[in-house]
Amino acid sequence: MIRKMSASRRTTASRASAAAALATVSLAVALASAPGASADESNPVPPPGSSPVCAFYDGDRATSFGERGDRVSQAQCLLANRHYLRWSAVDGTFGPETLVAVQRFQADHPPLLPDGRVTPATWWALWHSGPNQVTPLPFP
Repeated sequence: MIRKMSASRRTTASRASAAAALATVSLAVALASAPGASADESNPVPPPGSSPVCAFYDGDRATSFGERGDRVSQAQCLLANRHYLRWSAVDGTFGPETLVAVQRFQADHPPLLPDGRVTPATWWALWHSGPNQVTPLPFP
């Protein structure tokens, strides 16, 4: 047996559908007009095929100069997201540019000591801070 939907139910369903469509369009417009990972021209958005989402490592083990691997990539990605490091420097190697970026980040987030080591306290600050509001310094 086929039952017909009453006019009031059709109107309510059509209003709900229109509201959902409007919300979807509004969200799409907001996302399209939002700035990328960085509005600063010297720190462009990540290259195609990469992602500003940092998913290399989720621990808090200390990481320092000279190390390589996922922990370093995670720290670099978080630093790049916060505009302390160029995206092109996210390479998994804790070199001089990463050291300077970590020290600058630590100096901007007291009570961290700007020693250049990514300790559990620095990891916590990297995960919970927002972007740097100052134009990043070029690497010397």
